[in-house]
Amino acid sequence: MNKYQGSLAEPIQERKTVDFKLLLTRFFENFKKKLQTVFFRKGLLLFLVGFLLARAFILSGLSPFSLPFFAAVFAIRKDKAPLALIGLVAGSLTLSIIDGLYTFGVISLFLILNRMIKHFIFNEIKALPFVVFFTMLIGRFIYYYIEIQEVTLFNLIMTGVEASLAFVLTMIFLQSIPLFSISKRKQTLKTEEIVCLIILLASMITGTIGWSIENVEVSHIFSRYLVLIFAFTTGATVGATVGVVVGLIFGLAHIESFPEMSLLAFGGLLGGLLKEGRKVGVSVGLIIATLLIGIYELGTVSIVTSLYETFIASILFFLTPKSLTNEIAKHTPGTPEFTAEQQAYMRKVRDVTANRVHHFSKVFTALAESFEQQQKRAVEMDEVAIMNDMLADVTKHTCMSCFKREHCWQYRTDKTYGKMTEIMTELKENDLMISNRTERMWEQYCVKNKKVIDAMQREIYYREVRDKFNSQIQESRKIVADQLFGVSEVMKNFAEEIKKERDYNEKQEEQILDAMQSIGIEVDHIEIYSLEKGNIDIDVTIPYCGGMGQCEKLIAPLLSSILGETITVYHEECGKYPNENCQATFRSAKRFVVDTGVAYAAKNGKFLSGDSFTELEIGQRNFAMAISDGMGNGERAYLESRETLDLLQKILLSGIDEEVAIKSINSILSLRTTDEIYATLDLAMIDLQNASTRFIKVGSSPSFIKRGNKVLKVEANNLPIGIIPEFEVDVVNEQLMAEDIVIMMSDGIYDGPKFIENKDIWLKRKIREIETDDPQAIADLILEEVIRANDGRIDDDMTVFVAKIKHNTPKWKTIEPISLRKLA
Repeated sequence: MNKYQGSLAEPIQERKTVDFKLLLTRFFENFKKKLQTVFFRKGLLLFLVGFLLARAFILSGLSPFSLPFFAAVFAIRKDKAPLALIGLVAGSLTLSIIDGLYTFGVISLFLILNRMIKHFIFNEIKALPFVVFFTMLIGRFIYYYIEIQEVTLFNLIMTGVEASLAFVLTMIFLQSIPLFSISKRKQTLKTEEIVCLIILLASMITGTIGWSIENVEVSHIFSRYLVLIFAFTTGATVGATVGVVVGLIFGLAHIESFPEMSLLAFGGLLGGLLKEGRKVGVSVGLIIATLLIGIYELGTVSIVTSLYETFIASILFFLTPKSLTNEIAKHTPGTPEFTAEQQAYMRKVRDVTANRVHHFSKVFTALAESFEQQQKRAVEMDEVAIMNDMLADVTKHTCMSCFKREHCWQYRTDKTYGKMTEIMTELKENDLMISNRTERMWEQYCVKNKKVIDAMQREIYYREVRDKFNSQIQESRKIVADQLFGVSEVMKNFAEEIKKERDYNEKQEEQILDAMQSIGIEVDHIEIYSLEKGNIDIDVTIPYCGGMGQCEKLIAPLLSSILGETITVYHEECGKYPNENCQATFRSAKRFVVDTGVAYAAKNGKFLSGDSFTELEIGQRNFAMAISDGMGNGERAYLESRETLDLLQKILLSGIDEEVAIKSINSILSLRTTDEIYATLDLAMIDLQNASTRFIKVGSSPSFIKRGNKVLKVEANNLPIGIIPEFEVDVVNEQLMAEDIVIMMSDGIYDGPKFIENKDIWLKRKIREIETDDPQAIADLILEEVIRANDGRIDDDMTVFVAKIKHNTPKWKTIEPISLRKLA
């Protein structure tokens, strides 16, 4: 027992410690919730604010805070207005009974006036400042008449000033009171909202003027604490603004407090500048400001008292929970917390969008699998089962009502079955016809021979029609399944692209910045989104360059040298004025580029050709070139070929694989009409990073690749697009090289020379003999040679499409700055 006692005691003790921490955490969380409930939900905070505002005075006797605060609470949170009223009256009673009665009376007057004009206004919030203005005028006049029993010019002026201040404060409090529940706020704090909140807090602190402990002013402590909070959360600008606003309101309340404005403003500025040192740095900034301002404006005793006030404010600042400062910071533009909050929000939106797209992708995948499963479940029946099924239908309509049924199917079952099977087989093989011998044999055997043969013919005909229809349904299901799989794959890739976020490459950004500055390029900002090989993505902001082309001439070559691959300017926005910046996006250059040329001629020299051609870049990597030849000639053929290429472009640009794209086009063209409408399609997809090429030919003529003195032929066997709903796409893969020339042509070019036996050898020889490497010149020469070989006749639409593969050579050479190191 003693052997294991120690090992058992340790876990028990550890478990008790964990439970104690858990209980302590729960206690603070519950205390925090209860505190929030009492202050925010129960309205105790409004009571305290009202209590302090009722004690606040400015200009030696004006009290413009009470009524605007009550009016704002009455408009925003009417259920808490009685609590605010109690707080205001209680605060006024701490000054004098007369002040308490005046506060209660002016609020009662406001409620009466608001009730009277409520039915004559459409927007109570907009009319509220005017109601407060006239209430203050009438209330102060009544006060002067009762208390002083005369109204002087000075009293009139002060009444107008007080009513005007109440008018302005009403609008300020309407914006600032909702900010007390900032944790529930989703929007960003506006500048005017921040200022309004500062004015409200400063007005509250003014209500503590006169409270002191051993010559330490409570108002000074809270004002400096307020400056520390905002300097720490929002920086030097807002910190200094808070100091100025609080100091100004203090000066209006008590003329001797004007020097406090200098201390608060300077303290907010220094504290904000030292916020990188966290709470210690901000506190040190206020202490330094207290010492510097105290030396010039205060005596020795006052400096010590002021330092005490600063130290107490700093202690309160250190005791402030981090959650409060973070809540203020993340709602204030320009702070790191605000940026992080915005990024988190954007990341959440991005993830929600990506997940939604991913779910849609799963839906399309499920639909595609459903169509595929239905096709798999359609199992083919063997010949014997089909024959038995057909004979069962025939005998149901003929033998069941025959008087010799038992004789044929009970005593001579095998013989009857054999003869009917032979007749059924003969009808199927001879297009529903039987020989005279078979017909005579069946007449001798069956009393309803004619009726049975007619039933067999109908059954075979209907069975063939049904099988053909089912086959078309299965083919259509497969086409739909392929298309749904293609859409699902595109949406899946799109969801993955959405989830990609900017990589954090601070070290690389600094290295690039140092390299640029080493050769004299001024750079304001650099953002690296990707350093993946072949997929570089960098944004650079530079000062106004006056259109000198620094991005292309200097920055792109420098980045190419740093990153070890060719970088080009993808997008550039130059500033129009000297005070604007220039922004440019740099991305990886393609290793290969394609130059193209095309020559065509319509049948008999007409204007409109039935051939169409197109070229397009798909994304950052692929280049597509295609020729389509519509059936026949003229406008109808042109419309067919043009529509085929338009569909191809739209589907390829959506990101769907080219094979699925061609199958989709084929299904659209084959199922949309019963007319014999079709078109050929010759497609080449060139990878601009490694020059690998996929040739997809659907009913098209062969293509040729000229590599030096060699000419290679590329061909595939497929029916033209739109003839049958289902077909397999043949793909020919070829690895191209720099300086290779790809020649694609329609059948008008390939079949043009009528009197030449071996067209392949003739075309290869003509291509080999061409000395120029300009794609347009090659296309023109081939078209001319074919027309000459056909004695100048153009018997069909002719199109020849030529592309030359070249290395992508940058316009500007790379730059090697001093002590340049390539990024890993």
